Amino acid sequence: MKSNLLKNFSVDKENARVNVEREFVAPVGKVWAAWTQSELLDQWWAPKPWKARTKSHDFREGGTWLYAMVGPEGEEHWAKVDYKTVDPQKSFSALDAFCDENGTDNPEFAKSLWTNTFSEADGRTTVSVLIQYDKYEDIEVIMQMGFEEGFTMALGNLDEVLEEQS
Repeated sequence: MKSNLLKNFSVDKENARVNVEREFVAPVGKVWAAWTQSELLDQWWAPKPWKARTKSHDFREGGTWLYAMVGPEGEEHWAKVDYKTVDPQKSFSALDAFCDENGTDNPEFAKSLWTNTFSEADGRTTVSVLIQYDKYEDIEVIMQMGFEEGFTMALGNLDEVLEEQS
């Protein structure tokens, strides 16, 4: 059943954007919760064998999510999400940045603006993710770091989390 789900990942080089569309067999309320509640985000956000670990999370306009991607050897890579807009169960946007454990941005990496849109039809929810960068070269850097494979794996983890909930 999962094999026929919508799964699109594309890079728009000209506009310095990454577009991801992913369908889940779950109502929008459950999918929204998985993207906006830290106890659920920690269960799926990192590609295995990595784990996501939230230090602080305040999901609201002006709020922040500070978390670490923790590797199998205990190594930590920190990131921060600054929420800009929230339209409950429809969309949210946020500025994403690599940082240290205190949330201080790492200037060696570009920030990106994520706009996530949620829509439900026939008991399935589609999440459309638009990730905007200032320039295409910034996308090349994250792609070399394995972003496409890692994010695709994480979205597969979300399938598992949603399945466990049903």
